[in-house]
Amino acid sequence: MLRGVTVISRLHCPSSIKAYADLGRSRDPRFNYIVQEAAAAFGTPIALVSLLDEHRQWFKAKIGLAIDETPLTIAFCTYTILGDGVFEVADASRDERFARNPLVTGPPYIRFYAGAPLLTSAGPRIGTLCVIDNHTRSALSQEQKGYLAMLARKVVALIEYGA
Repeated sequence: MLRGVTVISRLHCPSSIKAYADLGRSRDPRFNYIVQEAAAAFGTPIALVSLLDEHRQWFKAKIGLAIDETPLTIAFCTYTILGDGVFEVADASRDERFARNPLVTGPPYIRFYAGAPLLTSAGPRIGTLCVIDNHTRSALSQEQKGYLAMLARKVVALIEYGA
């Protein structure tokens, strides 16, 4: 598990994330439509739009998960935002980075995770769009990864332009 400060310091402009802080405060059904679409397309019980700050990730939109936020130190998205592409874990219980994570050892018992970073036009990665299952899965195809990344770009467009 990564330390929140380490992850945030790897972002290009941590102060920019604070500019997006109000995003987590209100629900917008357009984000819910995107997570519903992601869950249906990938056949997963959980899909999230997660946004992060120095200490936590909170869920702007979610399907299949009861909690509204987690500490950044246990968030899978901390790995996703380190890259530009889709980050994928086929079986979190067998991955040394996640095997002792409370989200793996307890509810929601994450096994499969795939997330695309939310890359803003100004550069910072402010969160992820992810799909999660409590069963292991095979690797996503390139087409599936492209679709998840496209949905993440749609989230960013809603954030930046309200479009």
